[in-house]
Amino acid sequence: MTASTVAPTTPLTGGRAPVGTKNIVWHRAQRVFLSVWKPISIFIPVFILGSFFTFGLGAISGRSPAALQLGDAATPDAVAALNHQFGLDQPFFSRYFDWLGALLSGNFGNSWVNGVPVIKLLGDRAAVSLSVAGLALLIGVVFGFIFGSIAAQFQTRWPDRLITTGTTIISVLPPFVVGIALIAVFSIWLRLLPAVGFVPITKGFWPWFSHLILPAIALSFDTVSDVARQLRTGLVSVYRENYVTGAVVRGLGPRRVFFVHVLRNGIGPALSVLGLKFPALLGGAVLIETIFGLAGYGVFAAQSAVSGDVPSVQAVLVISIVLVVVFNLLVNIILNRLIPSAARGV
Repeated sequence: MTASTVAPTTPLTGGRAPVGTKNIVWHRAQRVFLSVWKPISIFIPVFILGSFFTFGLGAISGRSPAALQLGDAATPDAVAALNHQFGLDQPFFSRYFDWLGALLSGNFGNSWVNGVPVIKLLGDRAAVSLSVAGLALLIGVVFGFIFGSIAAQFQTRWPDRLITTGTTIISVLPPFVVGIALIAVFSIWLRLLPAVGFVPITKGFWPWFSHLILPAIALSFDTVSDVARQLRTGLVSVYRENYVTGAVVRGLGPRRVFFVHVLRNGIGPALSVLGLKFPALLGGAVLIETIFGLAGYGVFAAQSAVSGDVPSVQAVLVISIVLVVVFNLLVNIILNRLIPSAARGV
């Protein structure tokens, strides 16, 4: 062995310098940084393009606050004064950059219908929609993971067939049909849960939960189905890998094989599905909120679009863009931390 191939020694220990350890730590830190920075770098141009097209759609819609607030009897001077108040007499790009600057500071402008700040209108409804969507996502994750795990462990046997058939059926059920059925059974027939309304959690956990559980269940069916099917696919694929077979041959118990080797490496498809589920739950809650009498995000978006309240519609679209990107960022970070193959791909 030549001198050039001998690793340097440290004067304190006399052993080899931990060069390899430092490289591993640096590589892991770099990998984590890249896993966070990569989706953030994608978020910036997506947000800018999304905000530009969102503002452009509002500009070409032909709607104005004068038509909403002044009516058909408005005089030209009154229309001009109101347009000046909302900055609509400025050039397009000047208005866009002013709007984008205000947007980045948390100011969505004022509603054209009543002049109330849009952020206040959204804030009043955020607790409702976030509660329903969050509980629906939790139900979807918990039951999706339970069903997917059982189906994978009993693949090709009757539990697998039963779960696969059941998740296929519930995936095609419209949420509003499920919601009506739940009201008929649990509110009208059994009289166990309220059918409509919302109670803040400050009034108590059970009043809050009892008003949310039915709409959350109605919204969660699609999430349960997608998570269960994707998790089953991922786990079955990992069960066929040689390192899992080797772990079984070495005498490791089924529980340890599942949680240490199979679940960690097979959870990727299910986590990827969750990246788009929460924004989809918020966006798809219009009918559910209407059925259960909830004044939430979905109802607000629909009412704003019908009334032509452009600032409110723009705020809803921008928030949707942010939610999609943020949830995908979180999923990317979780995948990087849990799944070695995802981390190596960064």
